[in-house]
Amino acid sequence: MTKVTVLSGPERRRRWTTADKLRLIAESSASGLSLADFARRHDVHPNLVHAWRRQAKTGELSVAPDGEARFTPVAVATEDSAALPTRSDDDGVSIVEVVLRNGRVLRLSDRMAAGRAALLADALEGCAR
Repeated sequence: MTKVTVLSGPERRRRWTTADKLRLIAESSASGLSLADFARRHDVHPNLVHAWRRQAKTGELSVAPDGEARFTPVAVATEDSAALPTRSDDDGVSIVEVVLRNGRVLRLSDRMAAGRAALLADALEGCAR
């Protein structure tokens, strides 16, 4: 006869959805608790919360309007091949130039909101958000 041990506590290796991670990040900032106390209260290791905060800050952890995480491939030009930003004569706004995957070039003001720029890029590439 074999002996079986049943563990009644929560599974230690949990799978967190992107929405759950973002919710916990927002709660940790607004809770007023220390990170260690917040993590203990939610049964999460503090290193995970730190990692999720760092991922959210760098854009690795984000949610698209349909609720799915999205990543955008980016190629950074070398200094030799990069064009200098141009300035508009009337108000001194810098222009950012983005070359899309289909070869089209999108020129935007550096003051444009990121969400609006993403919508324009999707429209020019024929993608629906």
